[in-house]
Amino acid sequence: MIRVECDQETIDKLDYERYHHPHPRVQKKMEVLYLKSTGMPHGELCRICRISRTTLSVYLKQYQDGGVEGLKQLHYKGQPSALHQYEQTLEAHFKNNPPRTVAEAKAVIEAQTGIKRSPTQIREFLRHMGMRCRKIGAIPGKATDPDKQAEQEAFREKELEPRLAEAKEGKRVVLFMDAAHFVHGAFLGMLWCFVRLFIPSPSGRKRFNVLGALNAVTKEVHTLTNETYINAQCVCELLLKIAQRYGSTPITVVLDNARYQRCKLVQGFAASLGIDLLFLPSYSPNLNLIERFWRFVKKKCLYSNYYSNFTLFKTAIDQCILRAHYEDTEELESLLTWNFQSFRKVHILTV
Repeated sequence: MIRVECDQETIDKLDYERYHHPHPRVQKKMEVLYLKSTGMPHGELCRICRISRTTLSVYLKQYQDGGVEGLKQLHYKGQPSALHQYEQTLEAHFKNNPPRTVAEAKAVIEAQTGIKRSPTQIREFLRHMGMRCRKIGAIPGKATDPDKQAEQEAFREKELEPRLAEAKEGKRVVLFMDAAHFVHGAFLGMLWCFVRLFIPSPSGRKRFNVLGALNAVTKEVHTLTNETYINAQCVCELLLKIAQRYGSTPITVVLDNARYQRCKLVQGFAASLGIDLLFLPSYSPNLNLIERFWRFVKKKCLYSNYYSNFTLFKTAIDQCILRAHYEDTEELESLLTWNFQSFRKVHILTV
């Protein structure tokens, strides 16, 4: 019989590792040695832990040779997959032709190698190569044009960042303006649940329009809302609210090139208020900070939520926007950083 002795410090380590070690097999080893340290008979120990006496002997020998750290060693290496010899070829193929499903990848692998594997094995092989099932992202069609990318970089470095630096020092207020149009329908999201859940879907005939201006420093959002449509008059009304809110402090409003924002009425009214309008280059939603805030609002109060009537729907959006900058401070600080995405290095799907 193999005899082991454990002092109190070792017992405490075993007790901790049997719950906290990341690998379940190591957790089991720690459980066995912990129970052994209590004086439990080997027969009872094997029954409770569902191991053979041979396995128990192996665990005890590992502890004798290396202590608690010895128990953490996993020596099982398994057999190499027959697919590994085709890994480089398959990787090159999947880079140019990413599969939409595991079943599609399985068919491609079988056609190219003649090797049949179950969907579970194919999934593990794809993960081994570094692939993951990721949601496809969308970018404006002309954003990949080198000239357009150069224009965006020049705008960011020469126009936007100097104004943001002044805002950080308290010398200027910089706000990002854009409109969001929330349709009263079903916003489907992901949930951890025991069975698939469903939510009723409203008709989608009513729309709640929100014209917002996000303060780049404080993350406060100034809004103007209606149920019809956003026009130049709405933009002027919001600019007036902004001018009244910040007084004599220099104000820059960053906005896109929508016709109702770029028209002479808006530009003339902004000039009369002393507001600097900074228009983004075309196809540059990545440079408008408030775009991220609208995604936050949808995630926070719309996805996987059901509102039985339009009034409740509007109230939920209003309250989310109103409370965000003081109830969700940490999340917004992380989300609304001034690290603007560049489209220079994005990978474009070509198939």
